[in-house]
Amino acid sequence: MGLLDGKVAVVTGAGHGIGRAHALELAKQGAKVVVNDLGGSVRGEAAGTDGAADTTVGLIEKRGGTAVAHHGDVADHELAGDLVRTAIDTFGGLDILVNNAGIVRDAAVWNLSREDFDAVLRVHVAGTWSPCHHAARYWRQRAKTTPGSTGRIVNTTSGAGLGGNFGQTGYASAKAAVVGLTLTLALELHRSGVTVNAVGPSGLTRITATMPGAGEVIEPDDLADDEWHPMDPANSSPLVAWLASDQAQYVTGQVFRSIEDRVIWMQGWRERTAVSAGGRRWEAAELGDRMSIDVFGTRGAGLRFDPA
Repeated sequence: MGLLDGKVAVVTGAGHGIGRAHALELAKQGAKVVVNDLGGSVRGEAAGTDGAADTTVGLIEKRGGTAVAHHGDVADHELAGDLVRTAIDTFGGLDILVNNAGIVRDAAVWNLSREDFDAVLRVHVAGTWSPCHHAARYWRQRAKTTPGSTGRIVNTTSGAGLGGNFGQTGYASAKAAVVGLTLTLALELHRSGVTVNAVGPSGLTRITATMPGAGEVIEPDDLADDEWHPMDPANSSPLVAWLASDQAQYVTGQVFRSIEDRVIWMQGWRERTAVSAGGRRWEAAELGDRMSIDVFGTRGAGLRFDPA
């Protein structure tokens, strides 16, 4: 018996790396999987050239699972709707949506073109929002006719979106936006029985391999089931499968990191220290002493910023 027996899942960007690992794990846990991938380069170019979605489907079927490929661009709103309909028409419903599709076009802000910035946000943000939109419409209607029904969304953020990374103003902006989207969706879909969480995974993928000195790409099927590698793209997939399961119905609006063998519950932006002007508007000049002493500590000793 698997955690996801009888469930139907969609995984976007599942042709390679982390997305492929998620699709394989969800299928291992008993879900029927729609494997979405546009097929192309890590920059989002040359779409339809590598047959990646079909490769992942073949791996799932070889291991005894059930899957179907979808080659649409999830940032295209109509094609995202077709993706959701594919799950419903093929397998009779939709229970799980894992938004993993992404591209990378890195450069320092002074070298990054507006075209590349827009392309990255389009895939990561619109390519997450549009599948969520169509899935949410389906789940809200199902909740009206089938009391007690549930749904799961697991979105993909990253360390860049949570803490910044040099040369990734586009990618970091997109991944930070995914967190804001996740928190808001959790509020909007709670009454429909839908949980929404975000995971920031790690692994040697086609995206991380673009960074100098990162190492060679690892595909999740390159390693044996019992082989441990700290940068295996599949290391975060058990967390995704658990969040997609009935066991995790109480977990929503949360952000996790999965780094090597660690699952880290993140706490994001929380009030840390505050000073009050005592019922009046602050004078800008007086803030210097109050901030340096009462907020940051003398000469900013409490600040944590390391540009190295």
